Amino acid sequence: MIDHRQYLIRQEPFYQPQGREIALYEAAYAARLPVMVKGPTGCGKSRFVEYMAWKLGKPLITVACNEDMTASDLVGRYLLEAGSTRWLDGPLTTAARMGAICYLDEIVEARQDTTVVIHPLTDHRRVLPLDKKGELVEAHADFQLVISYNPGYQSLMKDLKQSTKQRFAAFDFDYPQAELETQIIVRETGLDADICARLVKVGAAARNLKGHGLDEGISTRLLIYAAALILRGVAPADACRMAAVRPITDDADIRVTLDHAIDAVFA
Repeated sequence: MIDHRQYLIRQEPFYQPQGREIALYEAAYAARLPVMVKGPTGCGKSRFVEYMAWKLGKPLITVACNEDMTASDLVGRYLLEAGSTRWLDGPLTTAARMGAICYLDEIVEARQDTTVVIHPLTDHRRVLPLDKKGELVEAHADFQLVISYNPGYQSLMKDLKQSTKQRFAAFDFDYPQAELETQIIVRETGLDADICARLVKVGAAARNLKGHGLDEGISTRLLIYAAALILRGVAPADACRMAAVRPITDDADIRVTLDHAIDAVFA
């Protein structure tokens, strides 16, 4: 018997709504619709899923997808044990059996031949075939599948098939408006609101360069990292360079441009 309590989120994760996404997700869960969350890196997708699992009181099993992940990593495999074999459920199978929310983070990182195993769980069948075991797992009534990805990294080689996309209800996420993003950083770190507002200006300067030398702008997550450094005595400009600029680019010209923006904001 699976103890679902180990997958429950005990404390409320901080999440600042940007619109009606909480009510809309609750409706999607009530209908047991699979959900796709799209948005740039570090904009709060995972935090949102964690918050909704907490709010609904449902266990959450998260899988960080990668290109080496196989279908067996998701559904399970036989293990050799003392001269015999034992079946071990994967995270997707575990979630389907217990009625958890299964969150496949950055699903486009997984191979397409791996992601197709989710298809029977995302339509009227709500089943998961375990071919190696000869078992058909019927999903628990409370089970829901949630996936996320960053559309900014789409390519011919890394994108979801239409046959996968059209099985999900979808949310578009983006970085919050400046005032809201400032409130989030203040709430997450306790840093002075004026300094947090300046951090947000630095973030906006970088996001304006997306597609003009940057693949991705400075995320809310990185601005929170910078705020955490400032709280520990690091000068704001140094904190921005270390936590926000250096991680996103090695291009010398882009770094100079952003360093100048930082100096102007914190002059």
